[in-house]
Amino acid sequence: MSRIIAITNQKGGVGKTTTAINLAASLASLERKVLLIDLDPQGNATMGSGLDKAELLYSTCDVMLDQVALTDTIISGLPCAYDLAPTNADLTAAEVELTTLTDRECRLRNAIQNIRDQYDYILIDTPPSLNMLTLNALVAAEAVIVPMQCEYFALEGLSALMTTIEGVRSTLNPSLKIDGLLRTMFDGRNNLANDVSAQLDEHFGRLVYRAYIPRNVRLAEAPSYGLPVMHYDKGSRGARAYLALAQEVLAQEFHRPERIPPTAPEKSFPVEPSLEETIEPDASPKIANDGVLVFQLKQNKK
Repeated sequence: MSRIIAITNQKGGVGKTTTAINLAASLASLERKVLLIDLDPQGNATMGSGLDKAELLYSTCDVMLDQVALTDTIISGLPCAYDLAPTNADLTAAEVELTTLTDRECRLRNAIQNIRDQYDYILIDTPPSLNMLTLNALVAAEAVIVPMQCEYFALEGLSALMTTIEGVRSTLNPSLKIDGLLRTMFDGRNNLANDVSAQLDEHFGRLVYRAYIPRNVRLAEAPSYGLPVMHYDKGSRGARAYLALAQEVLAQEFHRPERIPPTAPEKSFPVEPSLEETIEPDASPKIANDGVLVFQLKQNKK
């Protein structure tokens, strides 16, 4: 039986689709059978996997509206080595129509049941919002990976997302857990990034993946060629980082601790949060000694 993992964050621009594509490719390179489901109407995961979203015969839109089975949309034999259930902008209309249908939260879960034993991993790329499509992904999944930048405003959405996941677990999907928080676009020369990373470790502990995704030019270039970074430049830092993440995800199968997310503590935002970001070209990653602390959001005393 496959593991179904939703790649979710309602904040845009955090590397969610990049993570979905490259984690799928990395797991496939480790000889796992992987299906990537594109549930984002932007269709970026579809394009990033080498398909033209304007030329699809069927898409996940048809699946969500019960017009075709999920197997009819799956495309195999791609250079990226994983199977793909693609989508396009038609999914936006499906989201509107879903609000009037019965069992609207369970459409994706029902569609996956017939094919889940054919895969080791099923990854779901979700929209950058907490809407009906994202809710379908959370109901269908048993685990969530949350990509996030180590920045001040990224913490705003994290608390809301955890509240949403807790609500889904208590009503529609009791088995749903957060598998991990993934630090993306990480620059260890940035004091703020180090500070936020340290506080994530302090508060969430084992929920934070040890692997982190650095800022990397090759990682940004790969989607324009319709390839995961592993097939575009397997020696790049981005490719190595996602391979390390895939190995960590696989390790959870052998030693899977209880990964129920803790409740984020109540935050009291400083009136005038200030932080001078410093970038030292030759500096090694270190934890900053000053700046805004996440969650507690207190200012350190010098």
